[in-house]
Amino acid sequence: MQKKLTISLDPQVYEGLHTNIGRRNISKFIENLVRPYTEQSLDDGYQALAQDEESSQEALEWSEALIGDVDYET
Repeated sequence: MQKKLTISLDPQVYEGLHTNIGRRNISKFIENLVRPYTEQSLDDGYQALAQDEESSQEALEWSEALIGDVDYET
């Protein structure tokens, strides 16, 4: 049985998926990309992420850069 998941994407990313993958194929494409990460235990995955200092630094820089993208309503 399929489960429905709602995700938010940058409009350019969505348009790229729509153009290159096809409207009816996006879910299967994402499922195929994500599946390898679901086959290992979460503890193993978190441990591997914790040991990957380069990836952690990139993630921190990416999240810090998003702070400027926040549009606070006054």
